[in-house]
Amino acid sequence: MLRVAVTIGVLLALLGGTAMRGCTPLLVCEPQDLISRMLRKIQRSTKKHPDPSFLLAMNLAGDNKSHIHDWLLQHIKEEAVEKAHDMTSGQVALHVLALISSCQDPRDVEAKGKTINLVSILQEKTDEEVVSMEIKGVPKTTLFSVSLDALALCLVQAGGYRTASVALAKRVLESNKTICVDTRAMAVQALVCTSSKTGPGDVQDLLNKTVSAVANDFLDEQEKNGGMIGNIYSMGLALQALEISSKFRAPRVWNCAQAFAVVHRHDYQQPMPIAQVLPALLGKSYLDAGSMPCPPGAGMCPLIPGPRLDAGGVHRACNASSITVHYRITNRLQGKHFNHSITVKVPAGSKLLKVLKVAEKMEPDIFSFKTKEYSQGPMVVSIHGLDADPKDRTYWQFLSGKDALKEGVGTYKPHDMEHIMANFTTY
Repeated sequence: MLRVAVTIGVLLALLGGTAMRGCTPLLVCEPQDLISRMLRKIQRSTKKHPDPSFLLAMNLAGDNKSHIHDWLLQHIKEEAVEKAHDMTSGQVALHVLALISSCQDPRDVEAKGKTINLVSILQEKTDEEVVSMEIKGVPKTTLFSVSLDALALCLVQAGGYRTASVALAKRVLESNKTICVDTRAMAVQALVCTSSKTGPGDVQDLLNKTVSAVANDFLDEQEKNGGMIGNIYSMGLALQALEISSKFRAPRVWNCAQAFAVVHRHDYQQPMPIAQVLPALLGKSYLDAGSMPCPPGAGMCPLIPGPRLDAGGVHRACNASSITVHYRITNRLQGKHFNHSITVKVPAGSKLLKVLKVAEKMEPDIFSFKTKEYSQGPMVVSIHGLDADPKDRTYWQFLSGKDALKEGVGTYKPHDMEHIMANFTTY
């Protein structure tokens, strides 16, 4: 049964103080119960059809402490390290959004003994999309994917999002009403993010003009169709877009009560539309994936102040939680002597084993290594092709400065600017 919340204060109380950006009174059907029901439907679908969109929606709804959430997060990481290179750009972007909303660093995804930089993969795939748009006039996949790409890259502050956003804005602006609602709504999120990080000038003017055109077309369609924008399954992304675009459609007022009433009257059953509409019911959008509160020691960096166009907010600077470690490998004992050093950046709280993996990835010909598992954890048995040998009583000793480490590579956590040396020696 529908109940009318005559003021935003009623809705805020029911939702525990959630802020609805740019929205006035809503028609609400016991919102907390509605949100709980939607979350349960997503959770029931997770094991059968695990999708990064579900993890993103759960995080935005604050449902991040269940075993289902943990299982899905691990599945997403494993899927990323195994299949990212074969995914479309949009699929990679959704994995990035799901991970950053889970306080995981997409530049350093580790699962099943593998580590990948999902952001660099996304940058490469996004570049391919943009080149295709420039040469053929259409992206390699879809404009929806390009929108996800630009949004994800913008939120992690990686290169390539501005070029993709400009190409996207031009395409949307010239063919606005012929592009489906879902794609235009996702494009709005990408362009709002990019505009917030772009100074005044022609580029920002183009981005803002495109967002304004889409937002006002959505309002026209809503007024014409009694609250509906596109169809019931495109409403989630459309509402997200209108939530974050109040600056661009001003002074026009959005009758959001009418739009939300359409959503509340529909009994959503499919998990994907639910995952898209759920953030809107909470006054959030995919933009908020980049401003989730992360606990100390999380894989992602801490929150720092940053510009938001519709409300004060925070962005994570993806290098803010990284530390610098100076790593050296030395052999003056056997064969051809060597002495190589490298400086690497790893997330704060990383184990020493992580430093070795990053060094190997940066310069595999020099810093390759092998480990062997023991009951106490992994032990490094070979570096730069030089194997430890019990017969010769040789081993790889790890030191911090001049002091031998008292923990193994699988447990020791280096500190910022620490000098770590692996020295081939005897016992």
